[in-house]
Amino acid sequence: MNVTIFGKGNMAAAIAKNFEATGNAVNYVGHETNATLSEVVVLAVPYPAVDEVISLYKEQLDGKIVVDITNPLNFETWDELVVPADGSAASEIQKKLPNSKVVKGFNTNFAGTLDSGKVGGEIPTVVLLASDFADAKDQLITALKDCPLTVIDAGSLKRARELEAFGFLQMTLAVKEEITWAGGFGIVK
Repeated sequence: MNVTIFGKGNMAAAIAKNFEATGNAVNYVGHETNATLSEVVVLAVPYPAVDEVISLYKEQLDGKIVVDITNPLNFETWDELVVPADGSAASEIQKKLPNSKVVKGFNTNFAGTLDSGKVGGEIPTVVLLASDFADAKDQLITALKDCPLTVIDAGSLKRARELEAFGFLQMTLAVKEEITWAGGFGIVK
């Protein structure tokens, strides 16, 4: 599978590492405006930057699996999400990209846990995926099958709301140093 990642930060690198570990090809897009996109596109940018990506690449995103890793928090206050209470960043992105298959994923993980494959150095890192497109989730699960991550189908795109709240809680705990950036929540099966 070919994967394009918007962004070049820690999350982008950690996600790419896992795709590459299973033989997938990854390319990055920064601020250039004429990149060719792969079949899977990962939005590893802050939520406020998503609209710019969509405005520049809307036509190219048609028919693609678009993975939204954002947590739409108010970066000024760190005290609220900036999407409707009954919605999510992922559902807003799906509305803007009706011909794409939006999948929420990786937003409940820190880069360190994606890089190491462990939460707190002990519990396997679990990536939760939410989407209305079962085939898109299945393709991502298959593409990451042999990497250190455990990838779980968390349900429909409606579950993105809970995933974003969960990611927000985890980030606020880390900022307050209640947990480390190598820690977080884990799922034991």
